[in-house]
Amino acid sequence: MFADFLKRLTQPDPAPLAQTDARLALTALLVRVARTDNSYDASEARMIDAIVGYRYGLSEGDATRLRSDAEVYETEAPDTVRFTRAIKDAVPYDERLGVIEALWRVVLADGHRSDEENALLRLVASLIGVTDTDSALARQRIEAAREN
Repeated sequence: MFADFLKRLTQPDPAPLAQTDARLALTALLVRVARTDNSYDASEARMIDAIVGYRYGLSEGDATRLRSDAEVYETEAPDTVRFTRAIKDAVPYDERLGVIEALWRVVLADGHRSDEENALLRLVASLIGVTDTDSALARQRIEAAREN
């Protein structure tokens, strides 16, 4: 399953991803962001489950299975640039800000932001075509929601 997906993702000019593959790519990106600070904990895993469950209308068990698959895929996956290209090709522009918000939710799930997480979010936002300003506003919305 992952070998075929990796092969399609790493082709020089990959076709747009099917919905199932786009889900896996986005979830794997969420996992990659959570692992960036070398502290992937239960609060981040729960946040990923909640995000993909809500975003894709999945049951708790299906969301957990998707995250588990994404954890395996993320360790075997290509560089972040290929992830983001797959997401940019699969996700309409108006929904990309939601991707950035989801990434900020994961980063903030453990209560702190590392320099590595900040750097990766800046890179990802740029690669999927979201401005630094829009990413910062997304982060501020997520922080405000966490405080309430």
